[in-house]
Amino acid sequence: MIARLAGVLAEKGDGEVVVDVGGVGYRVFVSEVSLAGLPPSGEKVALRTYTHVREDALDLYGFASEEEEAVFRELIGVKNVGPRAAQKILSGIEARDLAAAVAQGDVARLTKVPGVGKKTAERLVVELREKLVTLARAAVPRGAGAPAGALEQLEQALLGLGYRAPQAEQAVAALRERAEGRPLDDLLREALKLLRG
Repeated sequence: MIARLAGVLAEKGDGEVVVDVGGVGYRVFVSEVSLAGLPPSGEKVALRTYTHVREDALDLYGFASEEEEAVFRELIGVKNVGPRAAQKILSGIEARDLAAAVAQGDVARLTKVPGVGKKTAERLVVELREKLVTLARAAVPRGAGAPAGALEQLEQALLGLGYRAPQAEQAVAALRERAEGRPLDDLLREALKLLRG
């Protein structure tokens, strides 16, 4: 699978670009958000990519940021949302804003995105609410006294392992007093012990 492309931006089109990598032109489908952030044709470019293989095609989808790629991967896991639909959704709303709308259950906001009807919006909220909670938190400015560093990484690691947000938050809260200066893997081991009882 092709996970990343770095080369020269040979062409820019409607929802797609061609990246020249060592003389080979790769057509990559991109959202309008990613397209707007790319340099002019002829400049160097690097894109994260998702390779979608079908019986009759091999398509590359590109992303200017890790966040957009992460949300795209979650979107294509939702019933009836394929790569094209996911990219169309991400053309109508930035990844962090989508995550925030899903986390808040804001169906009205989601239905304003082109290609998202009420049923799809409700399905996104039901299936992705817990999965996008970390990204949604990042969309909201934190207070000055908010915890940072290892504790945030610990919470993200627990969410990535499939624990629900309340469980991850509870484990992080329990370790807050004794977290300073400890490596993440040490904190993660202790958090897993707490969660497994």
